[in-house]
Amino acid sequence: MPKKRTSRGRTKGGKGSSGTVHCSQCGAMVPRDKAKKVTGRITLVEPTLAKELRAQGAYIAPVTDVKFYCVSCAVHRGIVKVRSEMERRRTGRLG
Repeated sequence: MPKKRTSRGRTKGGKGSSGTVHCSQCGAMVPRDKAKKVTGRITLVEPTLAKELRAQGAYIAPVTDVKFYCVSCAVHRGIVKVRSEMERRRTGRLG
């Protein structure tokens, strides 16, 4: 049977089993190396107040928000795109 993807849809290589995470959208259990990880920064202070605090020399550390999505939710939200057969075989490397 032909292989659809070189990586079999995961980044685990020969590491054995990996842990699981919950999808942030639908709550499905997804292998951690297969889930799509999205990180974002959240400020806990209003922009006007933050500007005043920065003017006085205060440092406001942003909170990093990490979300994991299953493949179907990542496609639905536009985090990953549906690619053609030749594009799926091609990775970030040259060739």
